[in-house]
Amino acid sequence: MRFEFTGRHTEITPEVERFAKKELQKLDRILDSAPMNAHVTVTVEKYRKKAEIIVYWRDNVFTGVAENSDLNQSIAAAAAKVEKQVYRLKEKFHTRKRGRVAVKEAAAPADDGARESAADAPRIIAARRYRVKPMTPEEAAIIVADLPDQFIVFRDSETSKVGVLYKRKDGNFGLIEP
Repeated sequence: MRFEFTGRHTEITPEVERFAKKELQKLDRILDSAPMNAHVTVTVEKYRKKAEIIVYWRDNVFTGVAENSDLNQSIAAAAAKVEKQVYRLKEKFHTRKRGRVAVKEAAAPADDGARESAADAPRIIAARRYRVKPMTPEEAAIIVADLPDQFIVFRDSETSKVGVLYKRKDGNFGLIEP
């Protein structure tokens, strides 16, 4: 991690640098030692000491600002705010990675034939959207005969009800109406 220090109305002492580096070393471990830059700005105005920490990592920017009468406490508070943002981003990546399952894995049968748990139950995957066009069941039969799909969803032009026409294994068509 590269550090830059800026002091406004004060000198940056080696003790302040050491303390800030110690507080931000946790981020190195959390973000898998990926290259990052940290800019620490310390401002002193009368009895107020303000610390602003900006960390750049990949395309992300984490910012923490804290103000206190003690400089070390303000640096620690700003570092805690940055650390909280980093944890939130890391958790977002972790849940996204865990939550998604490839279609191949979801459709693949179990190897040992054992009963799958509720967490591994099959999911409903939306393949595409269909336009529900008004037509008669006879027109729907002509269309579904030409399509590679096994069914068609349509709105009956006479009754205005939605219906599903599907190909049966015996070569006929089945009609589902509400």
